[in-house]
Amino acid sequence: MFAFLLIVQTLIAVTLIGVILIQRSEGGGLGVGGSSSGFMTARGAADFLTRSTAVLGGLFIVLSIVMAAIAGATRQPVKIDTSLAGKTETAPVQQAPQAPTPQPAKANQNQQAPAVPLAQ
Repeated sequence: MFAFLLIVQTLIAVTLIGVILIQRSEGGGLGVGGSSSGFMTARGAADFLTRSTAVLGGLFIVLSIVMAAIAGATRQPVKIDTSLAGKTETAPVQQAPQAPTPQPAKANQNQQAPAVPLAQ
């Protein structure tokens, strides 16, 4: 039920955004010019867009309240997993093998050899 209401809420929000963006600030909704014939007059378009904005806004608010009530009523309490409580067994710690200690370089050997062995 909640998923269905969420989809309806999203559709109402998108429609509301579209209706608001279609309106012009001067009151000539839908970009209708001065001609009185045609689909809608400038005043008729403005009235239609104003009413549809009010209806969609009201539906959006009512649906938001209903969805909040549903979400609050169907909320499950937090469950804590206590199956591991009281277990103090620890895993054995494995130590990494230690690298051999570097031998000091002798003066008569190759001077290009590094004093520390290279990592393999």
